[in-house]
Amino acid sequence: MPKDARTVIIGLDGVPFGMLKDLAETGVMPNTAEIISQGIFKKMYSSIPEVSSVAWSSVITGENPGRHGIFGFTDLSPGSYKMRFPNFNELKSPPFWALREGKSVIINVPSTYPVREMNGVHISGFVSIDFEKSVYPASLIPQLKKLDYRLDVDAQKAHSSMELFLSDLDETLEARIRACRYLWETPDWQTFMLVFTGTDRLMHFLWDAYEDKDHKYHNLFLEHFRKIDHAVGQIAGMTCDDDLLVMLSDHGFERLDYDVHINYLLMQHGLLQLKPGQNTELNDISYDTAAFALDPARIYLNLKGKFPCGAVGPADTKDVLFKLENLFRSLHADGRNVVRDIYKKEQIYSGPYLEIAPDMVLVGAEGFNLKADIKAQELIDKPIFSGKHAQDTAFLLIKGLSDGIIVPEAPTVSDVKGIVEKFEKSV
Repeated sequence: MPKDARTVIIGLDGVPFGMLKDLAETGVMPNTAEIISQGIFKKMYSSIPEVSSVAWSSVITGENPGRHGIFGFTDLSPGSYKMRFPNFNELKSPPFWALREGKSVIINVPSTYPVREMNGVHISGFVSIDFEKSVYPASLIPQLKKLDYRLDVDAQKAHSSMELFLSDLDETLEARIRACRYLWETPDWQTFMLVFTGTDRLMHFLWDAYEDKDHKYHNLFLEHFRKIDHAVGQIAGMTCDDDLLVMLSDHGFERLDYDVHINYLLMQHGLLQLKPGQNTELNDISYDTAAFALDPARIYLNLKGKFPCGAVGPADTKDVLFKLENLFRSLHADGRNVVRDIYKKEQIYSGPYLEIAPDMVLVGAEGFNLKADIKAQELIDKPIFSGKHAQDTAFLLIKGLSDGIIVPEAPTVSDVKGIVEKFEKSV
């Protein structure tokens, strides 16, 4: 194997194994079908919780949240109920490109804003706020603007006009592909990583358009994936026989029937109480609170010494967790279980940041999206979205893996970095 073999990683945010298999087999994604026929194609488990900030952080570091320190899109400032938004500066484990001697080109990986100095090129993904802080080196910014590069789809357009949203989705995709072609010519790169995130936005709003062949937007839904597949074919065509090609998603997707508001449930059962006349934010928690939730379904005990109004002492922790588990297991709607899995933090996390982890994390059953909006006025309501994240249906597709390198039977997002490193050490 030549010493200049490279690694190419293509991310399709949120795309589930079953859907990719279906689109490959039915001719919507023929280039992806060709890669599947030549590679290793497996269902993959996402992070817990199954959100992009946590999952992509696990992909690029090879670690669980107890080591990389990202537990959600939001977190709490130490010793308070004040919400904050962790960013790339708070990632505690290094991304794979920081450990390489070779040059990397990294495009649109979620939760990598603001960019840092690195050996190569980095354009951050969702959530990226300031274009100037989203591109390294900054000298690339004028060229990206010439290419009409967009940091993200304007999902707000879907709330007023689905046609405008779909148009913006395609324009963002086309600009992403133009940037990919341009940056492919970056000299002497070792790793090239590109993530398509419009897939996630599309499936949130129009999962029903995928499932229903008579849906008004069914063909437009498929057309978006045809365009991605065309780009995949172009990228695969530019790789060499000795290169490693990895395609993956960070989590899966499935239909969404109901939003279920966990903090409302905790209030109903007296486990979360707010100060009289106040019910708009976590800062209104009273001393009678045993637990509260942050999105998505991360449960925190209101511990003495940890939170300003802490009420749960060490002797009470086991009983409170037991009560919470019974409450969540007994929650039903529409004749179905609402919660699929319940995990205590020690079951899913390990590492130096275990202490700041949520005490319990819930995974919703199919059709149920678990939310933590403290302003919710009812337990269950109908959402604007038709699709939701799924924890156990991500995919991993690898072509060009060296003989003797084993892919786990049930891989997780934290396994990807290790698989790639084994390939690169074999070169």
